Amino acid sequence: FSLNLAADCNAVLKALQPIFQEQGMTETVHNWEDHGYLATYIKKNGSFANLRIYPHGLVLLDLQSYNDHAKGREETDQLLNKVEERMKELFHGNIKKVKRLPAILRGGTIDRYWPTADGRLVEYDIDEVVYDEDSPYQNIKILHSKQFGNILILSGDVNLAESDLAYTRAIMGSGKEDYTGKEVLILGGGDGGILYEIVKLKPKMVTMIPTSNIDQMVIDGCKKYMRKTCGDILDNLKGECYQVLIEDCIPVLKRYAKEGRMFDYVINDLTAVPISTSPEEDSTWEFLRLILDLSMKVLKQDGKYFTQGNCINLTDALTQYEEQLSRLYCPVEFSKEIVCVPSYMELY
Repeated sequence: FSLNLAADCNAVLKALQPIFQEQGMTETVHNWEDHGYLATYIKKNGSFANLRIYPHGLVLLDLQSYNDHAKGREETDQLLNKVEERMKELFHGNIKKVKRLPAILRGGTIDRYWPTADGRLVEYDIDEVVYDEDSPYQNIKILHSKQFGNILILSGDVNLAESDLAYTRAIMGSGKEDYTGKEVLILGGGDGGILYEIVKLKPKMVTMIPTSNIDQMVIDGCKKYMRKTCGDILDNLKGECYQVLIEDCIPVLKRYAKEGRMFDYVINDLTAVPISTSPEEDSTWEFLRLILDLSMKVLKQDGKYFTQGNCINLTDALTQYEEQLSRLYCPVEFSKEIVCVPSYMELY
């Protein structure tokens, strides 16, 4: 509750106490004089409420309950309704805003909460854990969302969902490129989406190095549970116009550079831009610079390098990335595109 006036903390407490007493809840009150009140109410079944009253006119109520059934949720709603009615009686037209948030479900077998790149918490409509395994390098999860389909999550980072063809198309050039008869190198892309889409475009040869770590388990999980993204392309690591190398990409890039092997396109789907804006102190920036430099060495003079940036809100990190481009051993031109990736729930 946000009030239009200063709150009489004691009056608010006295007005709301009977509601919690009716529930058989035990009360403990802390008074900080000029800093308001904190009242805690505990029920015998372990449910509890924290009532925080600030003198400047903010009243917060947090409820936690172990009830995971319809009756328990109904009881919680009834208590909240009574508190809201009593506050409106007490302050008449002097309540500026009332905001009630949905319950956060903790400790469930299905984790619905995943952060965006810029640190906001998103609740997904996850209804099934499809795959959950630890490889030597990372935790690999594939969770099912009612609206996004299966979602690949690597070590807590939402990578790609079956709904996210917009991401794949963007990192391939948004339909503006002609891959016919071209040599293409994909760094990362272990979900198989980029490889699946490019092979349709009749390239001469696509070489994919799925990760900077040799993680076969990502491919195994995706080829079984992300088939709307990768089709059948990962069923075989070698086809008529593609090959998948389960190797560390850095030694391979160095080898290609030494051999003079060149590509028309390099697509880097390894990692997003680091959130840190201090490249000298962040090893991820060093990794990105290394990948950029090595990629330029295997890219034809008129070739193109595609990569993802980051969430549009991370302006400092994106600016820092652009500055890295001026540090490469050769001059480059670059352009940007902003795309809405459905399962990210943000512009990228």
